[in-house]
Amino acid sequence: MDYSQYEIYDFDSYSAFNMSTGYKERSYQMHWHSYGEIMLVGPGDTNIYQVNQNTYSLVPGDLVMIWPMEMHAIIDADRQESLVIQFSNAFMNSLFDLQRIMHFYRNLHVICIKAHPELTTQLGSIAYKMKDIFFSDEPDRELRCCMLLMEFMLTLDRHRSEFAPELDEEIHSSYTDDIMRRMISVADYIKNNLTADDLSQTAMAEMAGISKDYFSRIFKNVTGMNYSKWLNTIRLEKATELLAYHDRTLTEIAMLSGFQSIPSFNRVFRSEKGMSPSEYRSLFAGNGKRKGNPS
Repeated sequence: MDYSQYEIYDFDSYSAFNMSTGYKERSYQMHWHSYGEIMLVGPGDTNIYQVNQNTYSLVPGDLVMIWPMEMHAIIDADRQESLVIQFSNAFMNSLFDLQRIMHFYRNLHVICIKAHPELTTQLGSIAYKMKDIFFSDEPDRELRCCMLLMEFMLTLDRHRSEFAPELDEEIHSSYTDDIMRRMISVADYIKNNLTADDLSQTAMAEMAGISKDYFSRIFKNVTGMNYSKWLNTIRLEKATELLAYHDRTLTEIAMLSGFQSIPSFNRVFRSEKGMSPSEYRSLFAGNGKRKGNPS
């Protein structure tokens, strides 16, 4: 069967799930999108991917995790038999546990079969079940694939100790659902209020109703990064969206993203993206995606 017709990078915004495979070209330029991707590495000795500023040389059976809004590229890899699973950010944010998992694994981009053979085997098996269902004529295929996507995420989460051995499980197990919901509520508030006067850790801990130290500890364990780094990451997500789809000035974009000055905006952007905001914007000039909403 020819799967090339399913090579879709901007799938319908009303869909929660998409899958693609069968593409003959071995590379795809640096890009980002509002949905996430899971790539199951295909056959061959050369499979090179880039996520943000990191380059990975992978082997068949490895997995690449691309979270929403992350810059990534396929440098040189099999795309004929590899699988690309695409999931909407709205779907991930629709359930508390999916939000929690996405927050925790935000810095995880590669799962290697040599380091995690049991996990990659389980996740690969789920991915191929998705493939069988997605490329069938079943009327409920999206729902069934989303159920398998949830199984995929839960399976990953059951192996969290393999990726975060430094976490104190006794402390982590003391986090109640109520505390976790407060933390995610604070995170959602920040995402929707980047220009607020006070987004300090002290203010956000007060909003969550817990001490600053406890807030800091939970935040690091849940997101994998300290509060200031996470806040800059969220600001950069907003900035990259504005740079790609709106004709605002760099100063306006910096302010709307919560940065207090152009120098700090430029410094953080270059540190995380490996290029200046203006260089990033030039990637989208002339591709028909400026202004309006993402396709």
